[in-house]
Amino acid sequence: MITHRCTCCGSVVFFENVRCGACGSPLGFVPAEQRLVAFSVDAVGHWHRLGDTRGAADTAWHPCTNYLQEAVCNWMVPVTDGESLCESCRYTEVIPALADPRNRTYWYRLEVAKRRLLVSLRSLGLSVPSRRDDPVRGLAFHFVAGGATLGRVITGHASGLVTMNISEADDVTREHQRTHMGEPYRTLLGHFRHEAGHFFWPRLVGPTRWLLPFRTLFGDEQLPYDDALSAHYRRGAPPDWAQHHVSAYASCHPWEDWAETWAHYLHIVDAMETAAHWGAALGIGTDGTGPANQTVFAEPGDDFAAILGARWLPLAQFVNSMNRSLGHGDSYPFVLPQPVVEKLAFVDAVIRSGVAA
Repeated sequence: MITHRCTCCGSVVFFENVRCGACGSPLGFVPAEQRLVAFSVDAVGHWHRLGDTRGAADTAWHPCTNYLQEAVCNWMVPVTDGESLCESCRYTEVIPALADPRNRTYWYRLEVAKRRLLVSLRSLGLSVPSRRDDPVRGLAFHFVAGGATLGRVITGHASGLVTMNISEADDVTREHQRTHMGEPYRTLLGHFRHEAGHFFWPRLVGPTRWLLPFRTLFGDEQLPYDDALSAHYRRGAPPDWAQHHVSAYASCHPWEDWAETWAHYLHIVDAMETAAHWGAALGIGTDGTGPANQTVFAEPGDDFAAILGARWLPLAQFVNSMNRSLGHGDSYPFVLPQPVVEKLAFVDAVIRSGVAA
């Protein structure tokens, strides 16, 4: 995630902010520019850009309906679009029932995570078609709570539709699930990234020249999926899963291995981008005596494995050390064996191939 600055006063502002903490200007995220912009609001409710307009002074904007009326969004909409909802909110087809006041909080958290996912995908140059663009396989989200009517709601993906159990937006419930399932890492954003992996597999791998290399690394995806999941939940992961997979769940089927690896790739790239935009430079000198002033992020090139070792590993170690200093557990509780490094490099190559195409 890039660093955002208020276009009115220049202060650092954050992706979720709706107002600058320094000058008080209302903020709105402009998707076409991938950044937060400061606005003024006149007496009749029209929003006007403040400061650096980057050539967009003639474009009129209004806040997403879910910004003004529901307080779950902070994105802007070009008036010329003729839309009431922003680009992000249009992907959401089903929202939680708001009769339960807790659900509004869950909806807000879900939308924040979804917006972060969309920004990450677009920063990688990936096209994210909606159901309007592709009625059969376009991306859409249903945010649903289980209950007497719907029964158990399972988070998952099917032909472009991502169903998200809103209980994942409850910190206590998610932590219980994380502990119960023996997972070192479970986040709401991680779920979105994982399901995005499922969404992109048939677009970037399944019908392409990448299918055979995929099977070499991840296994044969033609293995019965439901049987593999049942076996995983019945017997658990194989004892040596950590030598070949980024998570225990990744070991249950090649599709899940891909989705978990894809999510992990997004974790790494987003974290490195954030570090770069904060101007972070770190590393231990080869003689062990002090900082090497190593830039933590560069555009991943042909050798993504080398970038992992030279840039990502020092950053992950630093973040974990900071967390321990603050009395928390590791933010990045993973070890990357060589097979996982090769799978991450494969994801990087597939993404760059898809973008180039």
